[in-house]
Amino acid sequence: MAASPSPAGGGGAGAAHGSGPSSFAFDSGLEIKTRSVEQTLLPLVSQITTLINHKDNTKKSDKTLQAIQRVGQAVNLAVGRFVKVGEAIANENWDLKEEINIACIEAKQAGETIAALTDVSSLNRPESDGQITIFTDKTGVIKAARLLLSSVTRVLLLADRVVIKQIIRSRNKVLATMERLEKVNSFQEFVQIFSQFGNEMVEFAHLTGDRQNDLKDEKKKAKMAAARSVLEKCTMMLLTASKTCLRHPNCESAHKNKEGVFDRMKVALDKVIEIVTECKPNGESDISSISVFTGIKEFKMNIETLRENLCFQSKETLSAMLEALLERMEDFTDCAYTSHEHRERILELSAQARMELQQLVSVWIQAQSRKTKSIAEELELTILKISHNLNELKKELHSTAAQLAADLLKYHADHVVLKALKLTGVEGNLEGLAEYACKLSEQKERLVETCRLLRHVSGTEPLEITCLHAEETFQVTGQQIISAAETLTLHPSSKIAKENLDVFCEAWESQISDMSTLLREINDVFEGRRGEKYGYLSLPKPMKNSANLRSLKADKPDSEEQAKIAKLGLRLGLLTSDANCEIEKWEDQENEMVLYGRNMSSMAYSLYLFTRGEGPLKTYQDLIHQLEVFAEEGLKLASSVQAFSKQLKDDDKLMLLLEINKFVPLCHQLQTIIKTPLQNQVFLKVDKCITKARSMMAVLVQLLSLCYKLLKKLMENNRWVSVTTVDGKT
Repeated sequence: MAASPSPAGGGGAGAAHGSGPSSFAFDSGLEIKTRSVEQTLLPLVSQITTLINHKDNTKKSDKTLQAIQRVGQAVNLAVGRFVKVGEAIANENWDLKEEINIACIEAKQAGETIAALTDVSSLNRPESDGQITIFTDKTGVIKAARLLLSSVTRVLLLADRVVIKQIIRSRNKVLATMERLEKVNSFQEFVQIFSQFGNEMVEFAHLTGDRQNDLKDEKKKAKMAAARSVLEKCTMMLLTASKTCLRHPNCESAHKNKEGVFDRMKVALDKVIEIVTECKPNGESDISSISVFTGIKEFKMNIETLRENLCFQSKETLSAMLEALLERMEDFTDCAYTSHEHRERILELSAQARMELQQLVSVWIQAQSRKTKSIAEELELTILKISHNLNELKKELHSTAAQLAADLLKYHADHVVLKALKLTGVEGNLEGLAEYACKLSEQKERLVETCRLLRHVSGTEPLEITCLHAEETFQVTGQQIISAAETLTLHPSSKIAKENLDVFCEAWESQISDMSTLLREINDVFEGRRGEKYGYLSLPKPMKNSANLRSLKADKPDSEEQAKIAKLGLRLGLLTSDANCEIEKWEDQENEMVLYGRNMSSMAYSLYLFTRGEGPLKTYQDLIHQLEVFAEEGLKLASSVQAFSKQLKDDDKLMLLLEINKFVPLCHQLQTIIKTPLQNQVFLKVDKCITKARSMMAVLVQLLSLCYKLLKKLMENNRWVSVTTVDGKT
């Protein structure tokens, strides 16, 4: 979509992640029309360029002239379709109708002019040696083309304003209904208003999802995804928090819990408007500090300019830049969770960077006074040395943050504190509540600190925004869980208070899972992989039934298809994180079940990246080839699990076989879908395949978890038998 002006009515400050388009289904005729307008423009540009670039004063055959005429007619037809779309938008938006109609009339006139000027049949064509001399008004064609492109651009800008106004109107409706929900006193009234609120949120989710897909700026796209993620998760929180408040009107913690949800949703709504209108309230600027990696990149660029121009930078500027950079590294060295080894190494490399900058300044001064080959070589050497030092610093900082995050995710994978809080709540244990609330606060602070360090080493602006979103989510949700747990502890028999605590705990667990995906993406960026985690993620070769794939489109999904499969991929991405968490629990990482499980998780991750338009899979053929291997890997895993089940006792064996009996049919069903030809229904096939793969991953997570527990139990029993045999007694 074209860059848009900022209409009145926007404003707000906000929160800043990766969820894709919303899963809500809402059809917007305007969105379809505006997409059509933009798609119509593309062939116009190509055709007009063809017309203007044909050479003057050259003899052309009749065939060439006919081709030029066909281009002119094609332009006119495309303009006709464009004008119809523009008029439809105008009829639905009376405030812009006159402006859009004027632009459409100009576009139509320009298209007709181009068609007339390229009409060969109207020319007097003197024949000479079987050749015809072109006699067209090229100046007229250029003038008409400029008018056409100008009017088309105006329609696009106006259509963009319509979409923005529609989002603002939708946001205002949501806010108005939220105000009514805040003041409601009866349960019956709440249910009625919340039903309306749900419909309005569905509409808003759809409009903002489409807008997110249209954004070209990856930074804005990440901010929009973060704000939409907050709204999606908070909608369910708002429901249970409000119901708890109505059921326990005199409970202070219940009111605090509800107010927190309303405040966060309002901030997220304002953030969306800030993004679509491209303006910040009261001229505010982005106050988030520059990351260490960004600072290192800028400092290296300034150092390297000295190769071309010794006077481009001042020594004071470079020294100030380095000191500011080293000051930001104090986030790592001052962090209580940074290991002694990492802290010492960072401080050592920081001191070395200061010394090498002093050396660089010394050589720099000499190079300015005497320009010899030896001095130039020494300057180059000092630049290389300081660049190498900064690269080593980057590695150390990344290693520090990544290790902290990985250890933290592994330690809290079982969510022991959340389970304890739920238990103390239903028992009405106020002392237990105080103890575990303190533990959750400590966990929250550690997660927030880790997200801050990850933001420094994330490597890209969209990932920085995702880290900031994770940081804010842990900060807010942690406090909300404590207030929800307090409400349940005060009212231990309240079902709605228990349900409310469950919802907030689920949001926390979901953010932990998102953080696992975030860490993997940061590692991929640092190592230059962008999602290819293992060697076997390279595209599989066509297999025996690949003849059936020839009917598949070899190109990438179009924008509409990409939006649809993005909705399918969200859950798949979360499931790969869940599977990885289960895999990391195993002590024996070379266990056959672990290897097959890791293979499947990695391939599922590449499928997830495909739904986002990223990763190693580029076309539908690539996707189906990957799914073939995915299904076969699943059957290998099932075979391995079946072999393991033979070592178990009857009850455990039965439990495991029940899970295998869920998993194997899914593998066969996926293979059947892949082999079934679906002529002209490629997207339907892809849709079914991804849905089936998602179901397989859900069962895989359960299967890996059960196998791990049963293997642990088996090993403990074997050790017990061994001890009994040696001692001769129990």
